[in-house]
Amino acid sequence: MKGSEFDETEFFRAIQKSGARARLIGRRALVALGIPVLTADYDSWIHIDDIGRFNEAVEPSELLPTRTPDEARARGRYVLENDERVDVLVARSAPTTDGVRVAFDELWERRRILALAGDVEVAVPTLDDLILTKRLGGRPKDLEDIRLLEALRSEESE
Repeated sequence: MKGSEFDETEFFRAIQKSGARARLIGRRALVALGIPVLTADYDSWIHIDDIGRFNEAVEPSELLPTRTPDEARARGRYVLENDERVDVLVARSAPTTDGVRVAFDELWERRRILALAGDVEVAVPTLDDLILTKRLGGRPKDLEDIRLLEALRSEESE
């Protein structure tokens, strides 16, 4: 794996321009919302039909897919990597650890658009939907992230 000169703004600009239905999830979404957490990767949930479009958009960032689009569709996920890593969920829906079905299309309809830099925007789930996506994993850090998101939700409702 060779190093790249990764530019986060250009990465998100390329995704935005591609028209791929891509949503930033995971801890980078928390960072975009202003929650100070540490993370070493990016997590995206993209529409299952937009794998090729998404991969092509991020190709200038020298991120290489670990699976073909057909393999990714069959497995429901894949990774784009170089010295950066993007975990990509491509399932039409996924269950939370307590059995709640989370559907891409439903979350996409409710997405929230955040301005990152200049004309660059990124789609993230609503706070309630981001909490749902954190319930897909059930790891200790996901539980902590849920606590932080619930605190942010309380602040926004005051």
